[in-house]
Amino acid sequence: MTGAAGPLRLALVVGSNREGRFAPVVADWFLDRARAREDFAVDVVDLAEVQLPTVLSGSPGAAVRAELAKVSPRLADADAFVVLTPEYNHSFPAALKNLVDWHFTEWQAKPVGFLSYGGVSGGLRAVEQLRQVFAEMHAVTVRDTVSFANAGRQFDTEGRHRDPAAPEAAVKTMLDQLAWWGAALREAKARRPYGG
Repeated sequence: MTGAAGPLRLALVVGSNREGRFAPVVADWFLDRARAREDFAVDVVDLAEVQLPTVLSGSPGAAVRAELAKVSPRLADADAFVVLTPEYNHSFPAALKNLVDWHFTEWQAKPVGFLSYGGVSGGLRAVEQLRQVFAEMHAVTVRDTVSFANAGRQFDTEGRHRDPAAPEAAVKTMLDQLAWWGAALREAKARRPYGG
C-alpha cells in the first residue's frame, strides 16, 4: 500500500559510531528487506558519518550547522524511522541520544520502529529506554521490534542470517506496523498540523 502521496520515506538511523561496530551487518540485512518493499523509499542516516558536538547550543556555529545540514533535512523529510541500536552497558549509545537531542520537530508525530542487537538481551534494554525518549519527542513507537541476541553468532561471514525464519517474520511485522502508522500520521498531518 503506497497511498496517494507515494511510498513512505523511511529513514534507517544507524545508532552506533563505535570503531569495529557490528551495526553495518545488521543494517545491510535490514536494508535488503526494507528496500524490497514498494511502500517505502529508504534513506540511511549513519551516525559514523555525523560529528555533532555533545554540548547543545541554541545558536550553533558554522561547523555545527554544517554537520546538522548532513542530517536534519533528512530526518525532517522522513515519514517514519527505524532506529538501529546496539546495547552498551544496558543502554543505547551516547551518539544516538545526542542525535535525538539535537532535534525535536523532526521526530514529532512520526512512527519509530526498533532494530537492535547485543549480547543475551539482543539490545532490548536499549530499546525500552529509547521508547521513553521518543515518547518525549512526540513520536509513536511501534510495538514489535527486531532484535538479535548474541548477534555475531547469528550471521555468517557474508552477512547472511543463519536461521532467517523468525527474523524475517519479525521484520515484516514491524515494517507493516510502520507502514500503517506512517500512512495514518502523514494523512492526519496533511489535514491538520500536529499541535505538539
